[in-house]
Order: sequence, then C-alpha cells, then structure tokens
Amino acid sequence: MARKVPGPPPAAQKDWAYFLDFDGTLLDLAATPDTIRVDSALPLLLTALHQASAGAVALISGRALADLDLRISLPKLPKAGQHGLERRDATGRLWLHASPPLARQTIRDALAPLLERHRGLILEDKGLTLALHYRQEPEMASYVHQLMRRLVAEVGEELVVQEGKCIVEVKPAGVDKGTAVAEYLAEPPFHGRRPVFIGDDKNDEYGFAAVNAHGGISIGVGAGSARARYRLPDVAAVRAWLAGAMEDRS
Repeated sequence: MARKVPGPPPAAQKDWAYFLDFDGTLLDLAATPDTIRVDSALPLLLTALHQASAGAVALISGRALADLDLRISLPKLPKAGQHGLERRDATGRLWLHASPPLARQTIRDALAPLLERHRGLILEDKGLTLALHYRQEPEMASYVHQLMRRLVAEVGEELVVQEGKCIVEVKPAGVDKGTAVAEYLAEPPFHGRRPVFIGDDKNDEYGFAAVNAHGGISIGVGAGSARARYRLPDVAAVRAWLAGAMEDRS
C-alpha cells in the first residue's frame, strides 16, 4: 500500500516551542556549505518569532555552533550545532558532548588521498564531527557512503555514519537532533509547550521522532520524510508558515 503523502501543518501558534533546521529549511541549499547566502529577512523573522513565543525558538543544525553564530548573529537565540553535540541554552550556557579526537584524525588521514584525487569532494572538520560533501561529484555517492561506513567500523570508537543530502558525516553515537530537542524541552522556556520540528534531511528524522513522542508537530520540507506528519514544499513556505505565528488569531 502506498504511503499517504503528508499535508500542510495547522496554523502556527505563539505558545508552541519551535525547533528549526537551518540549511534546506530556513535557507536554500548551495553548492558548498560556505556559499549559502543569508538574506536580511531571515534574522528579522527569527527575531520576531523569538519575541512572539517568549523565547521558545532554537536552531538545531549539523553546522558547527561557531558557524551558526557567524551566519545568524542573534546571541539570545538558542542554537544547537553538530547535530546536538554542542548546544547553547536559553540562558546562554554552553553544553558539549565528548567526541574521540584520535578516531576523527585517523579518518581524516585515511581520506586524504581520496580528496587529493577528487577535488570536488569537500571534507569539513567541524571540531566534533567530520562531514564529507559530494554535491559536486554525485556519481561518487555509493563509493563515499561505503568508504565512510568502512572507516567508522575500523576505528571502533562508538562513532556512527549520519547521511544527508549529498553528505556523509561521522559523529559520536547516541547524540542527535532528537536528543537536542529533548534537552531543550526539559528547560524553560520550552518546557510544557507543544514542540514543532521542521527539517528537510535524513538527519532531521531524529528531530521528527522526538517531537512526535511529545505529541508535537513534525514538518518535512520538500519531497518527503519517513517520520514527519506534515509537509511544506520549500523554504519560502516554511518562512511563510512561521510568520503566521505572529498573526493575531483572537
């Protein structure tokens, strides 16, 4: 039986808690991580949503926290980077999960010859995770995925492979966007609110599962998701839906 295609979500509410992926959700994807363009409207939208929801908004991204801060310089906005391995809460406190540096360096060294041969492949060391981007050489997808799985198996340091859109990432097991959501939901101002998670990628499935478990609203962006209960077609639709939270519904 064919799976039912999710429909649009209910209207956004000010008293919900919002957890938002970044690339592909709030911003259109670019050829490389460094070439995304943050337009002036996005910080204004996030600031307005943060104020309207009494601070219950957080970015949860695969990007490093320092990179997120560089792209979105809103110091009061909670942000989780590297799939929740680093997280800044609503008070500004920083939380970090451990990552084995020797294993990460071993994998970096093993990938060096491949990167030398294929200049379209980009290895991004985020500090706690390693991400191999193949958007510019999509024909290498199968090889890249198999190689990263083999390297992770060889180091044996409780690392896992995380797949995304034209990216394969190596990260510590047991921490993901879903655990980041759960950590935020245990803290003010998120605690007790109905959670919303919006994402576009396989690594966002953990966030969808977390908000589903809390009776929340999971929204996939684009073609579809295994766990998202609702769908929005693109970045523009996501922004328009979020802007609806500021509307007066009285």
